[in-house]
Amino acid sequence: MIRSAQLFRSILVALALVAVAPLAIPGVPVAGIAQAQTVTTVAENTAVGSVAFQGNRRFTTAQLNTMVDLATRRAYTQAGIAGDVETIRAAYDQAGYFNVSVTTRTETMSDGRLRVVFVINEGDRAGVAAINFTGNNSVGASALKNAIVTKESHFLSWLTRDDLYDEDRLAVDRELIRLYYADRGFPDARVLSAVAEFDAARNAYFINFTIEEGERYDFGNIAIETSISGLNADALRGAIRTGQGGRYSLSDLNRSSEDLAVRATEQGFAFAEVRARMDRDITNRTFNVTYLVDEGARVYVERINIVGNTRTRDFVIRREFDFAEGDPFNRTMVTRGRAAVEALGFFESVQVTAAPGSAPDKIVINVAVVEQSTGDYGIGGGYSSQDGIFGEISLTERNFLGRGQYLRLALGRSETGQTFDFSFTEPRFMGLKVSAGVDVYRRVVDEGSNFTYGIETTGGRLRFGLPVMRDLEFQTHVGFEQKTFTDAKAPPAPAYIPGGSSLDKLTVGYSLTYSTLDNPRSPREGVHLMFSQEYAGLSHDFIKSEARARAYYPIWEEMDVVGSVRGVAGALTDLGTSGIHPTEAFLLGPNLVRGFSYGGMGARAGTNPLGVLSYAGLSAEVDFPLPLLPESWGIRGAVWGDVGWIDGLPAHMGEATTGLTNPLKSSVGASLIWDSPMGPLRGDFAHVIDKDAHDKTQVFQLTLSTLF
Repeated sequence: MIRSAQLFRSILVALALVAVAPLAIPGVPVAGIAQAQTVTTVAENTAVGSVAFQGNRRFTTAQLNTMVDLATRRAYTQAGIAGDVETIRAAYDQAGYFNVSVTTRTETMSDGRLRVVFVINEGDRAGVAAINFTGNNSVGASALKNAIVTKESHFLSWLTRDDLYDEDRLAVDRELIRLYYADRGFPDARVLSAVAEFDAARNAYFINFTIEEGERYDFGNIAIETSISGLNADALRGAIRTGQGGRYSLSDLNRSSEDLAVRATEQGFAFAEVRARMDRDITNRTFNVTYLVDEGARVYVERINIVGNTRTRDFVIRREFDFAEGDPFNRTMVTRGRAAVEALGFFESVQVTAAPGSAPDKIVINVAVVEQSTGDYGIGGGYSSQDGIFGEISLTERNFLGRGQYLRLALGRSETGQTFDFSFTEPRFMGLKVSAGVDVYRRVVDEGSNFTYGIETTGGRLRFGLPVMRDLEFQTHVGFEQKTFTDAKAPPAPAYIPGGSSLDKLTVGYSLTYSTLDNPRSPREGVHLMFSQEYAGLSHDFIKSEARARAYYPIWEEMDVVGSVRGVAGALTDLGTSGIHPTEAFLLGPNLVRGFSYGGMGARAGTNPLGVLSYAGLSAEVDFPLPLLPESWGIRGAVWGDVGWIDGLPAHMGEATTGLTNPLKSSVGASLIWDSPMGPLRGDFAHVIDKDAHDKTQVFQLTLSTLF
């Protein structure tokens, strides 16, 4: 009986709790268990009024807002907050911040909604202390470091951020190393392992690549075979880059196959496919290559889908493919199109895949891209022997309005004057494979800087360019320039520069450029050739012709020692009767033979350099890594020798001249070259051997390095 009464009371209590529970109203507290349940429910469903971030330096608030769902969800849930915290932490991990901590706190606003604050403690960014290679017996470590994406930490890593460790980057680096070897005679080279060890004490990674190089091979016999009736195989031979006796190169093999397919297409065989059959000769360590030109399946492109381009217009990507929807499908054309899209520099990655179309003879091309920043702004400065201390502010956009157009604006100031530059380029003028651009500039050279007169130059030009073949480009231009001279200081300007006078110049010219450099910024192999001519009219009547060539070759690959030979020449041909004005003559110095000052060689009228009408020069240089300095600093050494020849005097009003008794100039020297974020910066120490008594020389010169 007692047990029955206890059971009855328990049932009554349970019924009472069930009856009370539905009466719980949000915002109205109830006692005991019901009150605790209600508070939890309120916290989980409270609306979010604002989201804030504290402690973030690596990412801006705008960037973080795009990472968290809370900014758009506007509803507070524990699961959502946890997901957002993990997303932020993953973004910092990707950027190299492995000690980051992310917490949150909430604040109640006046309207009852929550303000959620993400508190971020970034810690220090982890870098790459050292990159080591094992098994690289034929290729130097510095050459391999130059070939990969991951870089060692250096004193400017905070700016360049190229010392980031990432597993995906490491996978890319493994492939880049393999390709580097494959292009230099090692077809069997492999990266056996790529191991990254994190040192918590130094907050940095140590990366080691283990390489198996294999044997080095050359090319043997080269032949073409085709099964396509009517195809002229002999006409294709000019597209072959793999010469007998030349070093094995995977890039040359692939490019030869691509160019052969294009040549076959130009003969009217749109479905032609080319593959290289390789016959290995182990004894002689050569590959005999036979290019097989056959007709592929008759498949047509039904559709081209492009995704991932939130900023770049579709047509900018689509026009890089040499085919359109409805055209024959050719794998070579697809490969070339992908390479062309990657070469734009607008995307972090480009993936091109093919899928079946609506019929057996149709195919769909899918292009997926990941965009990257294409705008740059810079504030730079430095020192040069010509201009002294200088500074520049520039703004550059390589994908203006998402249309693939190039825009640059720069303002500069130096000890000798000021500069203004504006440049705009449309890479596909009127939808053709022709680039068109406009340049506007103004130069002010102060009186007394290098001359006893000042020069204000204002001008502009229109230019057009088109590719003749893969490595050859043709450009033409028309321009106008006005030079105004000032003479307000002592000593006075020479007679050919009356103060306040000006000269107008209309120019029409062209240039041909051929380049096979493996790396334009830091070349180690290849050639660069340029020839240009320009006619100048109005106040002038002459033709300027110039030729420049430079070849690079690895002398000792194991130690990354690179040799180069440079040749230059130029001539001014007077077509009139008044002679060529001195301000239009070649003003030569270290740009021909290092060790001479700017305008330091040739005849002079008083202290003013007159320039020359023709010149020629030859240089030889060997550059190498410095063994006593960390490779991460990017500093190399060089030894060189220059020789030059000058001749011809411009019109100078019969004034007395000095300094053209010895047309031969020569020097030898050594250099330090730093691969800075602005470009290769070099300091040249020179000893002049041949010169005139009145030539102006200098022992040291600091410049931004260029090919010529």
